[in-house]
Amino acid sequence: MKFRLIYPKWDKLEGQTTFNLPPHGPVVFAATLPEYVEVDFIDENIEPLIIDDSADFVGISMMLTTQIKRGWEIADEYRKRGIKVIFGGISSMLHAEETMLHADSLFLGEAESRMNKVFDDFKNNKLQKVYNFLNDHPDINLVGPARRSILKREFYYHKGVQMVDLFHASRGCRFNCYPCAVSYLGGRKFRPRPIDKAIEELATIDNNRLFIVDNSLAQDTQWEKDLFKEMIPLKKKWCSHTIEDKPEVLNLAAQAGAWYVYQAVFDTSDYIKERIKRYHDYGISVEGTILLGLDEQTEDDIKRLIDFLLEINLDLAEFTVFTPFPNTKAYDDLVKDNRIFDHDWNHYNAGKVVFTPKHMSAEKLQELYQYAWDTFYKEETQSQKMFKLFQRVVSKEMADGTYRSNRKDLLNKSFGKNVERKN
Repeated sequence: MKFRLIYPKWDKLEGQTTFNLPPHGPVVFAATLPEYVEVDFIDENIEPLIIDDSADFVGISMMLTTQIKRGWEIADEYRKRGIKVIFGGISSMLHAEETMLHADSLFLGEAESRMNKVFDDFKNNKLQKVYNFLNDHPDINLVGPARRSILKREFYYHKGVQMVDLFHASRGCRFNCYPCAVSYLGGRKFRPRPIDKAIEELATIDNNRLFIVDNSLAQDTQWEKDLFKEMIPLKKKWCSHTIEDKPEVLNLAAQAGAWYVYQAVFDTSDYIKERIKRYHDYGISVEGTILLGLDEQTEDDIKRLIDFLLEINLDLAEFTVFTPFPNTKAYDDLVKDNRIFDHDWNHYNAGKVVFTPKHMSAEKLQELYQYAWDTFYKEETQSQKMFKLFQRVVSKEMADGTYRSNRKDLLNKSFGKNVERKN
């Protein structure tokens, strides 16, 4: 059986540096398919999609809200040809009711141990409209290595530099952050993969540079320390979301190859300032993630926050506009207060204001978003800061003998030139 798995394209923000990471959801999903299924994977962000009759069954994997309208278009075209389409992925789950209008089937939840049933139903012409496992998570021991062989590696380079591979060591999140949908999608329980299985998968990834995509690694101190200890011999270089800033954790993370972390900066407190310093003390760089437009923020608050970012020596900063994604408390609250004025899902890209802020106009918040990018990168462009991060990882690799010198991974000034800033 030929199964075409599609990852729809989306429009990048104006002025954003265009590069594409190998998507994680599709390769994890592909690992759960029955052995007799032949997978043809198309990442529409790196290659054109030709819609034809060559597939027996089509799957559309969508991670971002800004992918869903394109995903629906693709599904409609295949269904006109009599080819059945199943949807899955994060944004398929967040927009389930609308997506069902364009689907023969919709899969909600995690796929391990479930795909044999789905494909048997397809073969027997009994495909169900919805397979709902949102609140029924499979045994975490069933999560095996992602099927990265479906990727077309040659496309995942930017200016001669190979993009990081994506990997996860856990699912679920015990935190319940206000604008986040993770608790809806993966549950409030932290579900770590067995460390030996996680390490086994890491060892099979040929790419030395990784992005560990777990929602947060700072959920169980002992597990975190044990994971980092086992990672040390692999000599990988990785970035991740937050890790704990306890000295014993940071020391092990640095030994395990922590390159940089994404750290939410939500205020101008000494706590944030000291946390950034502790990362730096262990040689770990920091990309601040800054959310603009929360109800407690005034225009002056946002400007003070931007000034603060310049004081604490962040290596990079990424600014986003507060965006009320469906199936979050933020969305429910703003709908209740009738504050959402833009319902075009293509605009839910964290760079466009789609709601009325509490202490300013939508137009003012959009101006402050632009002001944040312009101010933070005024003295040193984003491309220059990115180049410094790249220099650091190459230095680490040269020190431990893992740097690969080849034509597609050159350390030269061309990487740092003529790159549009990401915003």
